[in-house]
Amino acid sequence: MGDINKVLIANRGEIALRILRACAAMDIRTVAVHSTADRNLKHVAMADEAICIGPPPATQSYLNIPVIIAAMEVTNATAVHPGYGFLAENADFAERVEQSGFTFIGPRAETIRLMGDKVSAIRAMQEAGVPCVPGSGGPLPDDPEVCGQIAASIGYPVLIKAAAGGGGRGMRVVHDPAKLVESISLTQQEAGSAFGDKTVYMEKYLGNPRHIEIQVLSDNHGNAIHLGERDCSMQRRHQKVIEEAPAPGITEDERLRIGKVCTEACRRIGYRGAGTFEFLYENGEFYFIEMNTRIQVEHPVSERITGVDLVSEQIRIAAGEKLGYAQEDIRFLGHAIECRINAEDPENFMPSPGTIEAVHTPGGPGIRVDSHIYDGYTVPPHYDSMIGKLIAHGPDRATAMARMRVALDEMVVNGIKTNAGLHQRLLKDPGFIEGGNNIHYLEKLLAQDQK
Repeated sequence: MGDINKVLIANRGEIALRILRACAAMDIRTVAVHSTADRNLKHVAMADEAICIGPPPATQSYLNIPVIIAAMEVTNATAVHPGYGFLAENADFAERVEQSGFTFIGPRAETIRLMGDKVSAIRAMQEAGVPCVPGSGGPLPDDPEVCGQIAASIGYPVLIKAAAGGGGRGMRVVHDPAKLVESISLTQQEAGSAFGDKTVYMEKYLGNPRHIEIQVLSDNHGNAIHLGERDCSMQRRHQKVIEEAPAPGITEDERLRIGKVCTEACRRIGYRGAGTFEFLYENGEFYFIEMNTRIQVEHPVSERITGVDLVSEQIRIAAGEKLGYAQEDIRFLGHAIECRINAEDPENFMPSPGTIEAVHTPGGPGIRVDSHIYDGYTVPPHYDSMIGKLIAHGPDRATAMARMRVALDEMVVNGIKTNAGLHQRLLKDPGFIEGGNNIHYLEKLLAQDQK
């Protein structure tokens, strides 16, 4: 694969195993890095080489750039795949990797910086013709009067957002003009504390949008394609719970229109690799909110309906190859749904680390399980609680949902608590079955339980 003959996997859990499988299928050797808490991970045992990079805290292991660069040097790795989370969207890491003579399997550092700052990303997308939410068009000034004028021109309610925010943090909705200045100040303080950057901007708050995202692939040769859309509106506290593709109710014309806009934007900014344009969708209109410059947790649903191996394509693009697909090669077949399985209490959503006594993963037509757990594996308390993803595919949405219900009933994880019960409830919920729900639907459903 060009100069890529050994990949260091700078991640853990199910995505690390997913990357290892892609590399093995491409006859590429692998290096697994791990913390002391993760020495028993499945991909660590399966990799050609494994090296411990520090204690459990991520800041001392998976986020320690000098140690990961050193691990690449001592193992003679030629490339690094960051997966998602941790250093996946860290421009400094991508830059250090390239400066050290290695290949970063992802976009260029300058692209990550451009799209990582929400203000610069929105400006770039506006210039590229991507529809954006009406907003301030840049950082908010220190002048309260000017901020008030901006809010009035946008129209209340408005959303104050941290330029460096993410994961649902650094956002505050303002309904009352009298609370605008205070809300801006509070969001700036929160942004400075959480992200080290107090910059905030303002945009229109959409009351009942859906979360629709477009998967793209773009190479170094000016070629870009999209793999359709995903609906990620089933969220709790801004965290995705269920994703599906294609999105219910999105027409072929809408898909073609927004897909073309996204691929043209990729060419304009010189994008390299796999990426996702995230939109709020309301009343038939798409509004850009951010671009994720990495592989997504929910990438399997796009893989199932298109047959494209996104991780393998990431590696090929990083190796300098041209895209193996033209847009006309992409066919959308059937429907796919993904349930994120977390080690957490289904009632209060508190993490549930501990030793797994027994696991039975479901099977059958159209079922895929991406998970790193096994009998006797201990889920550590130090990292994200997701222990796997259950994906169901069928010729249509009804069949995919039916297969998912059977798979959830068949799945067994003994010894810890999981959120499988929440998924079982949602797959039987009339509103979810109907489809096309907004991003507040799950929160409202859960709020009913508290009454």
